[in-house]
Parts: sequence; C-alpha cells; structure tokens
Amino acid sequence: MDKLIQHLTSLGVLKEPNIIAAFGAIDRKDFVLPDYREAAYEDYPLPIGSGQTISQPYTVAFMLELLQPKSGEKILDVGSGSGWTTALLAHIAGSKGHVYGTEIIPELVTFGQRNLAKYRLPQAQIVQAAKKLGMTQEAPFDRILASATASSLPKELVQQLKVGGILVIPVREDILRVRKISETKTDIQKFPGFMFVPLIE
Repeated sequence: MDKLIQHLTSLGVLKEPNIIAAFGAIDRKDFVLPDYREAAYEDYPLPIGSGQTISQPYTVAFMLELLQPKSGEKILDVGSGSGWTTALLAHIAGSKGHVYGTEIIPELVTFGQRNLAKYRLPQAQIVQAAKKLGMTQEAPFDRILASATASSLPKELVQQLKVGGILVIPVREDILRVRKISETKTDIQKFPGFMFVPLIE
C-alpha cells in the first residue's frame, strides 16, 4: 500500500493525515477477489462479482477528502460492495464513532462482511440494504458516502443528514458534495469527469 499511498499523495488527491493513516491501516488487497490480489495496489477499479467493482483508489481518496470524515462521527456508506470504504471510514471514525455499510446485492453483503471481519472494527457493520435508500432507522448521520452513481440527487439521503453534515455522491458523471446548511437549504459543489457503476434501487 505504501507505493499506492505515495502515488496518491504525489497527485495531490490524498492529503488529510487521518485519511492517509486509514489507507495505510486498511489494505485494499484484503477486499478484492483472489484472482485480482496482484493488482490490488494498482490505481484502477477491479471486479468483485455481481457486475460490481471495488472503486479506483484515486476516486476513493478524492471522495473521502470531500467527505471530511472525523473521529466519533456516525457515518453511512451506501453501496458498501467489497467493504473497503466501510473499513476506511471505520478506521477514521474510531471506537467512539459508528459506520453503517448498506449493500443491496446479497452476495456482496456476505463478501463485504467477510472482508470487514479481517479487521478489529466493532464500530462498523455491513447490512442488507432496505428498499428505501439509506438507513432511516439510524438517521441522522454526520456523513454519508455513496459509491454508485444516481440519476439525480436522492432527497431521501439529504433528509438523513444532520444539519451541518456532508453527503458525497456520484450523480451521472459528476461527484456532488452536499453540505446540509438547514432542514431546507443545502450547499452543493460539483466535480465532473468520473465513472461509476449505477446505484441499484
């Protein structure tokens, strides 16, 4: 992982010490299929089955830097897939935080849970996604990360944010950073030029 971290820091995409530390502690190789372990430290997406991928490290770093997760926060990871982002977020949130990963594909729920279990992260869990997007029973959240693209900004995820909270989500070919200013107002920044698997609803 050291070479990958050096690569991402040299590109200027990996900056925050807590995110760099998480990349160092959570090995991407533990979250890929056996056939792809030799490519785990390459900066591109890899198949994880069921037509899904583990995201490109550059993209994950970019989105985590936008999300600005902190220790002690309650965080939702929508489309947890391999469990890598859930584990990264759990390392950042620490023992006083909690991270909920949701995944709609049952085989990937099992895959993600098995990968997450390789680490001592009792503050993290991956569960089968409900029909309604997010996890309303645990809302509101300090931070929400979505790793699959939506056709438009899902209002239900904005509703599940705390005031002052941040949602980072791909919408079409853009990444949006949504800060909830009040119950009726958001500040949205758009970052173009990314490709993701579609969000399954």
